[in-house]
Amino acid sequence: MTSELRPVAVVSSTASDAHTWNLVYLQLLLEELGFAVTNLGACVPDDLVVRECRRLDPDLVVLSTVNGHGHTDGLRLAPRLRAVLAGAVLVIGGKLGVDGTSGRESVLREAGFDRVFGDGDIGAFRRYLADLPVRVTS
Repeated sequence: MTSELRPVAVVSSTASDAHTWNLVYLQLLLEELGFAVTNLGACVPDDLVVRECRRLDPDLVVLSTVNGHGHTDGLRLAPRLRAVLAGAVLVIGGKLGVDGTSGRESVLREAGFDRVFGDGDIGAFRRYLADLPVRVTS
């Protein structure tokens, strides 16, 4: 749900990913762009991600992974998030497979992600955010 002043974003890793630097970077980037951000941190169990998204009703959910298992975690988590998120934009990015991103984008989109960003393509992520219908009012 868009707050009075700023759109709401949730940033999280996946259950198998202990990296945090990527989450801090994404939080700062989104805050710079005007989002109110809740950063759930690293190694977040699926149930917690789902519960917090239900509670916060965000405009944007960003799952970031560095360990190469984002594909597996994302396939499991996307349908659960779609079940509780009305109109939120759901994206995943980072190192989605231990052998790269190739071939994973279409499967992740079919699972429920609006967009898939492989191997840290922050430029594509920024361009995507600029085109979102969510607009900052402050």
